[in-house]
Amino acid sequence: MARQAKHFDRRFTLSLLHHRYWGTWFVILILFIFGIMPAWLRDPISRLLAKLVMSIAKKPINIARINMRTCFPDKPEAEIDALIKDNVDMFVLTLMSQAELLLRSNEHIKSRVTIEGFEHVEAARQAGQPMIFIMPHVWPIDYAGIRLNIELPMVTMAKAHRNGLFNWFSNRLRSSQNGRVYMREAGIRALISELRQDNSFFYLPDEDLGPEQSVFAPLLGTVKATLPVVGRLAQAGKAQVLPVKIGYDKQARQFNLTVMQAVDPEDMQGKDNEAIALNKMVEQVINAYPEQYMWFLKFLKTRPDGESKLY
Repeated sequence: MARQAKHFDRRFTLSLLHHRYWGTWFVILILFIFGIMPAWLRDPISRLLAKLVMSIAKKPINIARINMRTCFPDKPEAEIDALIKDNVDMFVLTLMSQAELLLRSNEHIKSRVTIEGFEHVEAARQAGQPMIFIMPHVWPIDYAGIRLNIELPMVTMAKAHRNGLFNWFSNRLRSSQNGRVYMREAGIRALISELRQDNSFFYLPDEDLGPEQSVFAPLLGTVKATLPVVGRLAQAGKAQVLPVKIGYDKQARQFNLTVMQAVDPEDMQGKDNEAIALNKMVEQVINAYPEQYMWFLKFLKTRPDGESKLY
């Protein structure tokens, strides 16, 4: 029997009203209130809340500091401190505004997220090819995904949350433009099948998935274990690989999304070359908007033999 691809069920069920979720419902209500709030009012409030996060999120901030020191070994400590503050500001601002992707109209979302380089998407569409968008873990990644999903059919893949209600909420948001959100257990077969049906998707190349099948390649001031699978996905799905970056303009109160030129397939021939190419894309995104990156992740957990653990 053929394996059934697994994707998240976006339907509401009565089990989500269980009393164990009442606290989560309160948090979602707060997010809804902020989601309908205008950005000129929400952004200053978010910056005030970020000060509270700075005072209590000691462990995540320590992980971020380790990552920044490793990736930017020549950066002075004062600059690291400033980057951490800006990063926490962006985390809170993005979190508190995220519900607008579910509550507000497509016209509002378009006004909030500008797109540059869309001609690269159009070129792929004219060639009859789907796209694999390469974007590392950045705070506004859902803004990028939803904005592109307004323009073309897309799917994505996500890790399930332990909290069933938050799991429903986040994946309901991500599928708000009729895209599907697959569980990781679905594997690459599901993604290849979607590509062959002309559905594009985001691939996040910066997650540390352990030493098995990973290749170490340079990343900023260090090296990182990278899984070279995009080349095979693109070849099997006859897709173009396009790097994407996004950053928030605090003055204009807009997210600026940029789709870059498709990667030459020759640059991704062989596992080592592909790992190098993927990490160069990650570098490009981080250097463009370093305050937007999810520095709290343990993306450098796997280290080369003989090198001490970072965390």
